[in-house]
Amino acid sequence: MTTQTDGLMQDWALTADKILTSAAAQFPDTRIVVRREGGDIGRSNYAELEQNARRIAHALHNFGISGSDRVATLMWNNYHHLLTWYGVMGMGAVLHTLNPRLHSGQLAWIINDAKDRILVIEKGFTGLIGEIADKIPSVELILIATDDVDVAPIGNIPTKTLMEFAGGVSPDTVWGGFDENRAGSLCYTSGTTGNPKGVLYSHRSNFLHALVANQTNAFGLSAMDVVMPIVPMFHANAWGLPFIAPMAGAALVMPGSRLDGGSVLELIEQEGVTFTAGVPTVLQDVLRIITERGSAPETLRRIVIGGSAVSTDMVRAFDAFDIRVIHGWGMTEMSPLGAISMVLPDEAALGNEEKLARRCRQGRTVFGVEAKIVDEAGKVLPNDNKAAGALLVRGPAVVKRYFNHQKDAVDADGFFDTGDIAKIDEHGFIQLVDRSKDVIKSGGEWISSIALEDALCSHPSIRRAAALARSDEKWGERPIVILEVEDDDPLGTSDVIEHLRPLIPKWWLPDAVGFAQLPLGATGKIDKMKLRAMLDGSEGPELIPTVPVKKETA
Repeated sequence: MTTQTDGLMQDWALTADKILTSAAAQFPDTRIVVRREGGDIGRSNYAELEQNARRIAHALHNFGISGSDRVATLMWNNYHHLLTWYGVMGMGAVLHTLNPRLHSGQLAWIINDAKDRILVIEKGFTGLIGEIADKIPSVELILIATDDVDVAPIGNIPTKTLMEFAGGVSPDTVWGGFDENRAGSLCYTSGTTGNPKGVLYSHRSNFLHALVANQTNAFGLSAMDVVMPIVPMFHANAWGLPFIAPMAGAALVMPGSRLDGGSVLELIEQEGVTFTAGVPTVLQDVLRIITERGSAPETLRRIVIGGSAVSTDMVRAFDAFDIRVIHGWGMTEMSPLGAISMVLPDEAALGNEEKLARRCRQGRTVFGVEAKIVDEAGKVLPNDNKAAGALLVRGPAVVKRYFNHQKDAVDADGFFDTGDIAKIDEHGFIQLVDRSKDVIKSGGEWISSIALEDALCSHPSIRRAAALARSDEKWGERPIVILEVEDDDPLGTSDVIEHLRPLIPKWWLPDAVGFAQLPLGATGKIDKMKLRAMLDGSEGPELIPTVPVKKETA
């Protein structure tokens, strides 16, 4: 007698082509709104997007692109990016999103590491690619997403318009039909500690991440929503929103390159956006405008903020306009969502400050992500909101090995070290204490640069703050802070120290304060690697020593 050990269900591959095919069938007329390079508004829908993506796929087949080849994009969030996104993945090749905020030398390194065969770029980036055209030998063709009829070659690389490449091609082509574990997209980390590392997502991991991220306890999107991804598609797949929105049947509003608060707000109000997601720097500008005028968009109800910690003041301010801020945490290596500040049944019993503190933590892990904290010896620490240790994660959308690396990036149990130091409470809420490379170790104890920066940014005159470690003969390391302040708000070092005194332990008070425009990295975060280099050189901000503070134990 034979024992049946396997299930008897259909083998239905979890691949990206199915997401768009389903959207085109179920929500054909759902709108896709795009702000073009010139500022005018373009309109399309899911049915049209699928047909045009199939044309891209057909043209790629004709060119000789195969399943393991990489096609790179250098574009903002727009229709042509969506078109290329699904065209490349739909035919089984690898879509590689490039970050236009990177230095040209970094772009060349990444393109060469990925061995991209085709680049699809916006017209505005022709100069950037022109700088490196002779340094990217793997690139055989450049496609420019423009309405112009003719384009000039970039260096010695053949160049066409995207319309010339695929405009007259039939949508009847090979579409899907491959294994769900095939690589679908490639994204490189920001490279804050050395060269960037490539994270090669499978179709399966992207599909599962989209399902997980759209649980009711997470993004919770439906066909009733109008979604604007402010976070760019080159930042960890725009947090999965280009997959999630069509999967849910939500309308998409793509803001293009105009990410100032006024332009974003105009599009939100014009198109009735209900949900948006981005880093704090852009949304702070939106908040400033609606606060100054005293009114918010009628339709906007939820904002997911990630990339860096969200302040309690920002959450309070949006609350006043009945807009809920949802704090998310993750990494490129996690596809990227790892945790989100979801509502729990006990929230009604909490006081306002307790609710606020919970909402400003990184959140509880979403389904499909296992997390734990360990000490330096690898011993698992308790979830008591007191113990702090290295944060490790694993799951079906977490990286196992970096692209072009020989060794796995996980331990023997499959856990990936995030590089974060964290606490976890009894409800599973994660609170990052610091990045392991940024924590300040003073007198054998830790000073959290994140907590120190949060305290500084609660001052109304401080726009951004960076806390760094400086070597100290007695204590090992001591904190110094560099501040970017509002232009019309003069601030002195004594003001800074007095603001901090009631907010942090006395021994956390910085030994020196500097004022400067803080450098931002390609992901919109403060570039501490560059800031450290500035401080080591001759052009760094002047540091003003503070009154020496006697070290006290916590």
